[in-house]
Amino acid sequence: MNIKILLGIVIWLWTFCAQASAVICLLFYCGECRAFFILTAISRPYWVWFFTHAVIHGVALFGTLSRWCTIMFKMGLVYITNTGNPVVMSIDYECSGIIETCAFVGLVVFFPMYQRKEKVFYAVFGVLYIYAINVLRLVVVIIIVHFGGGETFFLAHSVIGRLLFYVLVIALYYNVFTYSQLARGIYREFIDWRQEKS
Repeated sequence: MNIKILLGIVIWLWTFCAQASAVICLLFYCGECRAFFILTAISRPYWVWFFTHAVIHGVALFGTLSRWCTIMFKMGLVYITNTGNPVVMSIDYECSGIIETCAFVGLVVFFPMYQRKEKVFYAVFGVLYIYAINVLRLVVVIIIVHFGGGETFFLAHSVIGRLLFYVLVIALYYNVFTYSQLARGIYREFIDWRQEKS
């Protein structure tokens, strides 16, 4: 027997016999995974370029104010000055935040608890939030390397920067997918605030 046919029969029997919540859960995970892979596939090269340059421009604003780093826009490099040995940091695919953004948008689009307006709001809010904390992460790396020297780059980039970034991403996930189901959520507070202003 063909393995595809056997797998199809097993999935069909499971969805036929399972409760409605299990089917919704399966559809959510399948939809989210497909959305993530589609978004990451179409993100190359244009969205990666856009996110990378957006992050570089965010870091450049800090560099202009502090004068602790120099940005080479065309090459995507950040030259961090310090008293010892300067460090050149490359902003590439991993530093752009595109993977985390695609995962978040895929989750929001297929999250069954939100209406369409809420999904659009949370997707836009999440993209901006992930961008901001990614810039914050790189600013923290620049500060640590500027004051600590070139030997602190690994600790700053791979440990402290990533820890800060993922703790803040977990806070976003908690607020969007857990807290907003238990309480009012950011979207409802935004709507109430907008109604009070008008």
